[in-house]
Amino acid sequence: MSHSPADLLITGCTVLVHDDQERIGFEQDAAIVVRDGRVESVTSAADAVGLAAVEHIDARGQVALPGLINCHTHAPMVALRGLAEDLPTEEWFNDVVWPVESNLTEKDVELGARLACAEMIRAGVTCFADHYFSMDTVAAVVTECGMRGHLGEAYFSSQGPQGREKSLEFALRHRGSAGGRITTALAPHAPYTVTDADLAATAELALEHGLPVHLHAAENRDQTDTSLARHGITPIEVLDRAGLLATDLLIAHGTGIIDRDLPVLERASGRIAVATAPRGYLKFGWPDTTPVRALRAIGIPVGLATDGAASNNSLDVWESMALTSLVQKSAEGDPRWLTSRQALHHATLQSARAVGLGDSIGCIAVGRRADLILVDLTGPHTQPVHDLAATLVHSARSADVRTTIVDGRVLMRDRELLTLDVPAVVRELGERLPGLVDRSHGRRIQEYDT
Repeated sequence: MSHSPADLLITGCTVLVHDDQERIGFEQDAAIVVRDGRVESVTSAADAVGLAAVEHIDARGQVALPGLINCHTHAPMVALRGLAEDLPTEEWFNDVVWPVESNLTEKDVELGARLACAEMIRAGVTCFADHYFSMDTVAAVVTECGMRGHLGEAYFSSQGPQGREKSLEFALRHRGSAGGRITTALAPHAPYTVTDADLAATAELALEHGLPVHLHAAENRDQTDTSLARHGITPIEVLDRAGLLATDLLIAHGTGIIDRDLPVLERASGRIAVATAPRGYLKFGWPDTTPVRALRAIGIPVGLATDGAASNNSLDVWESMALTSLVQKSAEGDPRWLTSRQALHHATLQSARAVGLGDSIGCIAVGRRADLILVDLTGPHTQPVHDLAATLVHSARSADVRTTIVDGRVLMRDRELLTLDVPAVVRELGERLPGLVDRSHGRRIQEYDT
């Protein structure tokens, strides 16, 4: 251990740790030493006495968790929060969201991204996988606010070849930027908005440049049924035929994944992952949820997500964790699945794998990036603690997150945001809203017709 002072010392907390079998455990009265953006050691509070550090956080009564990861979202869409309510998917897209998105300027995207990052930092989210437009702007916000981002410039085939080229150009230009906090992906929108030829070209580009791919597929059962009726194959089989299952692929939602898709996914040569965002499925009244149990059985990690706040109204991954556990119990008719410990595994290591960062984040261990959060369990709603995992998943709330740290840098301390000015963002966004939400022009960037 180096004798120069550590950058950060956190003492007195309980730490969520993973053993060599990836089982979750908790170390009481521990200390975490952070140096150069990494966890240097996880030790006992007693052993940390007298350690010198530039910054010290006394975390008694708090639990240290790996930072939460939002594995699929459209961060700038917080600007549309609550705009399109109580609508079926088709009307939601065609009558509200896509007409409004045709108005978006880079400034709107920037303000939306700032507001989203503030919301996520306050909720203990340290990394997010974003799939949207004007992503240069989002990358700039991520760089400035200190979060970690896995970013992809979305495209539709209706944009012609330049949509795909722009997505590639963005991915190559920003890969590894913000001191390594930004990773990138190619981001075709979905099999129903991107042609087979464009999907195949994307797969080739991904393999050629060593880039992952992040897209929506088999989002709901209707999409799978329509694909079967029109093409005789499911959306997952469309991806397979295009060569995308040979890439590192992150599939958003997958509530329309059916039994015949499972062997296709299981024999995929690429690293496949699925992101689940259950709140939106409940809100749209979709009949199914992501088949987490079936996917886990074939070794596919399922990360937690919120989707965009235009559909989900929230970027609260903490809530996604609780809802995933509850919705899975309901869907499986089995109170033993998903347990609180399993939910925490999805929120940590599985989410890190889903965004391609399974080797650097997702657990608090020596050598990992220091992305961690401190959760205060002294409130009446989290006491007494009989089962710490259950307390975290089913009793604690995102508002109990007191401190958020990314790459060893404190982004929120004792609920105070240190890298973003929320009142200024809200004020400026408010001035721009009338122009943003206007739909009288009758344009839409796309037609939802699966």
